[in-house]
Amino acid sequence: MQILLLEPDVRLGQTYAEALRSQQHEVVVCTNAQDAVCSADLRQPDLVIMEIQLTKHSGIEFLYEFRSYPDWQSIPVVIVSRVPAHELAGSTDTLHGRLGVRAYHYKPQTSLRTLLQAVEAAYSTAHS
Repeated sequence: MQILLLEPDVRLGQTYAEALRSQQHEVVVCTNAQDAVCSADLRQPDLVIMEIQLTKHSGIEFLYEFRSYPDWQSIPVVIVSRVPAHELAGSTDTLHGRLGVRAYHYKPQTSLRTLLQAVEAAYSTAHS
């Protein structure tokens, strides 16, 4: 599976990428929204894993832009963020509804094993 990983923390992005590659996934790591859009344009991902708290753009802005492309509207998205879901106020309905987020995980409570399980579940649900 081709995964686009949008993670501004370079070290954490590398850790996630290594774990995903150990499960035979191809991973493209981007640290900002602009690079992520360019990477997705070059090679359409099967799944996106992202942090909602980005520099220069918010993760929500990125998702709106990402979903504006017809070819990317059905690509599953998993969020692993430093921002707890309850702090997004009314945005969680929008994330799961219009923006197609399959799962939202709070980083301090998310192990690599949980991340890998979320990836498999999101991809399986999207392709069943």
